Amino acid sequence: MTPSSEQTPSSAHLFSSLTLREVTLKNRIGLAPMCQYSAPEGTATDWHLVYLGARAQGGVGLLLTEAVAVSPEGRISPHDLGLWDDGQVEPLARIVGFVEKLGSVPGIQLAHAGRKASVARPWDGKAPVGPDAGGWAGIRGPSPLAFQEGFPIPDPLAEAEMPGVVRAFADAAVRAARAGFKVAEIHAAHGYLLHSFLSPISNRRDDTYGGSFENRIRLTLEVIAGVREVWPPELPLLLRISCTDWMEGGWDVDDSVKLAREARALGVDLVDCSSGGIHPDAAPPAAPGFQVPFARRIREEVEVPTAAVGLITDPAQADQIVRTGEADLVLLGRRLLHEPHWPLRAALELGRTPDWPPQFERAKELL
Repeated sequence: MTPSSEQTPSSAHLFSSLTLREVTLKNRIGLAPMCQYSAPEGTATDWHLVYLGARAQGGVGLLLTEAVAVSPEGRISPHDLGLWDDGQVEPLARIVGFVEKLGSVPGIQLAHAGRKASVARPWDGKAPVGPDAGGWAGIRGPSPLAFQEGFPIPDPLAEAEMPGVVRAFADAAVRAARAGFKVAEIHAAHGYLLHSFLSPISNRRDDTYGGSFENRIRLTLEVIAGVREVWPPELPLLLRISCTDWMEGGWDVDDSVKLAREARALGVDLVDCSSGGIHPDAAPPAAPGFQVPFARRIREEVEVPTAAVGLITDPAQADQIVRTGEADLVLLGRRLLHEPHWPLRAALELGRTPDWPPQFERAKELL
């Protein structure tokens, strides 16, 4: 049996439950973290209540927030959610309580944007913004290498600053537990701070946080250990990684397998398998399920539960991923933006009984 999973590969399907530590998801469908760029001063609003609440009404088993910044300078944009201040706890707690009443498990993704921080919202152009436009100066990274032309060169973090990064993640995890979240995910993917330390594309350091594989993974492992120490032992901890940079000389799936093995030993309960984001010239071969092989390989070689994500839109496709043991959990992003009640339709198409909210009973024949 795969660790932390209550189903064997032969009996599991998209609508079977999944237990991680002492938390049970009612199905294997999760909402992937997607930034909403709608949080003034990092604080959740009614937008987040409606956005996450609608997907809970639609039957999603696990709801992961957007990337929640562990410090003000760790935001991607000036409009991102944050959890660096105690005043940000209660608005999130309100959302957590609501989605739990609807039967979904609330999860939070903790993140630091690193050298990709301080940019405008996508609909405002996504270009770097300075203090005069709500951004900030002094973005941070492993090395003085800009993400792309036109982006600022980051100030490299000094070795003496690394404990502060770990504390920021850990302090945010403490606040997340106070808000009532039942799952925490550490964001170490898509070119943001932790991934930028992992990848030789962006990490050109020659100290104990750069150079060798062991040095490049050091900060990520320290963050995992720091968060696991304060995160309640009965609650699962997830790790999102970019399994490959899609670039020659970059981070690759072999590296990901080795990192996942170290992460599991530190108490990570599931690896969320994405890819890319380290450089704008990378060209992923995007196609339905193109990242699923990463989830399968890590699941098999590390014996840790995994999540598959990326262009998974069809119920039969998602069900097959779970049935064949390619992953334990399927995360949907844009599909759930477009169709909040996708799990209800998926259940009908797969011959399962949808988990209808009673308020929806009179409309179920329309699906």
